[in-house]
Amino acid sequence: MTDSAAAAAASSVGSGATVTHRRVLKIALPIVVSNATVPILGAVDTGVVGQMGLAAPIGAVGLGAIILSAVYWIFGFLRMGTVGLAAQAEGRGDRAEVAALLTRVLAIGLGAGAVLIALQAAIFAGAFALAPASAQVEGLARDYMSVRIWSAPAAIAIYGITGWLIAAERTRAVLVLQLWINGLNIGLDLWFVLALGWGVSGVALATVIAEWSGLALGLWFCRAAFAVPAWRDWAAVFDMAKLRIMAAVNTDILIRSLLLQAMFVSFLFFGSGLGDVTLAANQVLMQFLMITSYALDGFAFAAEALVGRAMGARDRRALRRAALLTGGWGAASSLTLAIAFAASGGVIIDLMTTAAPVRDVARTYLPYMMAAPLLGVGAFMLDGIFIGATRSRDMRNMMAVSFVVYAAALLVLMPVMGNHGLWLALLVSFVARGVTLGLRYPALERAADRGEG
Repeated sequence: MTDSAAAAAASSVGSGATVTHRRVLKIALPIVVSNATVPILGAVDTGVVGQMGLAAPIGAVGLGAIILSAVYWIFGFLRMGTVGLAAQAEGRGDRAEVAALLTRVLAIGLGAGAVLIALQAAIFAGAFALAPASAQVEGLARDYMSVRIWSAPAAIAIYGITGWLIAAERTRAVLVLQLWINGLNIGLDLWFVLALGWGVSGVALATVIAEWSGLALGLWFCRAAFAVPAWRDWAAVFDMAKLRIMAAVNTDILIRSLLLQAMFVSFLFFGSGLGDVTLAANQVLMQFLMITSYALDGFAFAAEALVGRAMGARDRRALRRAALLTGGWGAASSLTLAIAFAASGGVIIDLMTTAAPVRDVARTYLPYMMAAPLLGVGAFMLDGIFIGATRSRDMRNMMAVSFVVYAAALLVLMPVMGNHGLWLALLVSFVARGVTLGLRYPALERAADRGEG
């Protein structure tokens, strides 16, 4: 069989339905709704301990949650890496690899969580050395973390399950999974803390139960994979060639994510030197970026799934159409957000803070929030495209270039423009990431022709 015939056969087997607007929205919209539930859980966690009438429990839950979320986030690559690899296997029609990959990511997630449980004493000690708190807050935070750490295997394994479901274009299942975990968590929060009086330990236990039950529900959603014998074919699951590919993809994504995180941490660090009011205003404005991220995630995830399938099927035409349609919806969403921020940004700021000085300063920098969705959409959408194609080395390298551009912009702009220069440097980094990834896109299409993942 010729290469072109093989590609056509693969396409007919694995590429699935034609890439349409309907298909893009079917993948994207459940993710957008799912993301909208995330802030609600944090608000309830804070609200229930706030009913205790003490400041320390609120600080303890907030600090403990931030520390554990940061530790778990290290394994966030498991979701991104899984989408591209699973979607490409779907595109090739390789059902055995799809099933084996699910077992592989579950093993990694459960194993990583078990390691965190074993190392919890060292993790907690290191965290409080970096973020010291009062003796009362630290004591309560340790109580919270010592309970919640027991859901680490489930929490990390769910990253892999989520990626696997997105690759299968089953984002409604992802939505149900998120609603179940957050809904059960909220219900147990109310019961354990308000009815039973278990305090911060009750909040942590609610999360543990919700995440382990979420893992069980996620496995049920993936049950079709367990009908394929390859899910327990250990030679296939632990195939060294596949593990090396997975390790390379995930390592590149981890480095890229660490650089991105370093950029945002440094942004807050430099902002802290501009005074308490400016720091608070920047923190308020950061929520606009979170809204943008949540809104665009759905279309970026759609790009991951559709581009991955096209790459697996060696279908350059489907890849290009997936990139254009998801990118078009991402651009439309960004324009909508920019208009919404221009029309209602002041109202959003007022809802987030009652401090008049912070409100005034935040309004001064609001135009940057109007520009952020438009200047950042290229980076968001191309990230999804490159994740689906598992071109993680390009993502890593272009993120490194963008980080250097950001650092240079900081050095030039901030000394003369202050907080304006800080925001401009961040927006410049968004543009740099979008442009550099865009320049690598033609190579991605050529790789699809060659069947390279």
